[in-house]
Amino acid sequence: MEVSSIPSDIEIAQAARLTPITEIAATLGLGVDDLDLYGKYKAKIPLEIAQRPIRGRLVVVTATNPTPAGEGKSKLWLPE
Repeated sequence: MEVSSIPSDIEIAQAARLTPITEIAATLGLGVDDLDLYGKYKAKIPLEIAQRPIRGRLVVVTATNPTPAGEGKSKLWLPE
C-alpha cells in the first residue's frame, strides 16, 4: 500500500516563489511612494491609502501574540 507524502509547512514555504511586493502593489494601482517597504517582499501601507478607492480587493491582516484570553489574534478586513 502506497502512502502519499504530504509536504510539511516549511517545505511548502521553501518551495514558494515569491513576487516582489512592488509588483503586487502595482496591480492594485499603488506605487512605491504608497508603501512603507520592509525588504523586497513585505510592506505596510498608511491607513489613508487603505481608505482610498483602489482597483481590486485589499486584505489587511495584522497579527500580535494572543493573550491567554485569546485576544490579539489575526484580523481580516475586506472593504465593501
